[in-house]
Amino acid sequence: MSKHSKLLSVLAMTAALGIVVPANAHHAFSAEFDAEQPIELKGVVTKLELVNPHSWLYLDVKLADGNVANWGFEFGAPFSLKEKGITKASLPVGSEVSIQGFRAKNGKNFGYAVTTILADGRSVKTGGAQDAPGAQPAAQ
Repeated sequence: MSKHSKLLSVLAMTAALGIVVPANAHHAFSAEFDAEQPIELKGVVTKLELVNPHSWLYLDVKLADGNVANWGFEFGAPFSLKEKGITKASLPVGSEVSIQGFRAKNGKNFGYAVTTILADGRSVKTGGAQDAPGAQPAAQ
């Protein structure tokens, strides 16, 4: 095989990988969350995971029967949250927050957070999915 054909072969494989990998790397809002099931919950922060591609906030939510359930909410990417002033310091364990968003399709205690109201009263758009109801349109 000539140098030229080896180079073409490597370029073709690289291009093919570039097309395939992004298609599987990210999911749409509608794949996991139900736009027909809006939720609004208040709870106490138990954990904040600032990880890519989606951060997660976990809350203990007091139920009507007095029991407590732990809920997980998908947030946007850490860099996006940091631009909005969301850090571990702004959501410390033990602080009370309210979440407005949408429930997971699987019915478990997970949701997508569109808006989070922090303990200090600030309201922050915390979701990152462009196709989520209430999401900000992408910058052009």
